[in-house]
Amino acid sequence: MSGLRQIAFYGKGGIGKSTTSQNTIAGLAEMGQKVLIVGCDPKADSTRLILNAKAQQTVLQMAADAGSVEDLELEDVLRIGQGGVNCVESGGPEPGVGCAGRGVITSINFLEENGAYEGMDYVVYDVLGDVVCGGFAMPIRENKAQEIYIVMSGEMMALYACNNISKGILKYAKTGGVRLGGLICNSRQTDQEYELAEAMAGKLGTKLIHFIPRDNIVQHAELRRMTVIQYKPDAKQADEYRALARKIHENSGKGVIPTPVSMDELEDMLMEFGILKSDEDMIAELEAKEAAAREAVSA
Repeated sequence: MSGLRQIAFYGKGGIGKSTTSQNTIAGLAEMGQKVLIVGCDPKADSTRLILNAKAQQTVLQMAADAGSVEDLELEDVLRIGQGGVNCVESGGPEPGVGCAGRGVITSINFLEENGAYEGMDYVVYDVLGDVVCGGFAMPIRENKAQEIYIVMSGEMMALYACNNISKGILKYAKTGGVRLGGLICNSRQTDQEYELAEAMAGKLGTKLIHFIPRDNIVQHAELRRMTVIQYKPDAKQADEYRALARKIHENSGKGVIPTPVSMDELEDMLMEFGILKSDEDMIAELEAKEAAAREAVSA
């Protein structure tokens, strides 16, 4: 267990976090690393590309069917996917009922107690980006995941989420060993996206681990429930994920305690890059539109 690296991918919903994590894991497996992925999202979509399946049955589902989690065996919840990757989905309650973090807590405790981590090089947690919920923060709070990678883009809400997740890491870094490993920019082809990602990393005191270019081959692979490395191993995008996997592999022990910024400082940076307009600019733009509308009416 001494050489085990426990890492977690966080990011705003819809940012491509699960896709990025599974493609990265495929790259790690291709390098000969033994990986266990623990899906910590109630959607249970953290393993579908590795397993080439719709959805893996979750620990909470099986525990409910069996009576309790104590009635389960490790082989009940574990499935083996592409590259020999071990896959587990925590699951969660029905929408609107209970704390979705309960499945995360239950699953991690069960896996640890039943020896699932033994012989692994990596345990990877794929976590919903809302660290406000204590359950989703559990891999950080309980010092399970020592390295956090935030998947982000040049979009405003992705940057807000990136800063908020960093605040969660900072809170628990003071009492545990959790560190921010770096940012991963999953490109949305927004203006100055690479430069903005680099600037955000600088603000947080970390680095941009990798910039993943946008490529439709990712969607083609997903439709077939495959990682890009499995779907088109010779594709340029497959090499991008291999490069990301290699950079994470070489990043051991290089994490930092992040330095999240205030909302004002974040908004100043967004205005500097033209992502967010100042109040004065928005008022001037509105007045110009109103003046144009008046001219059109009088004409």
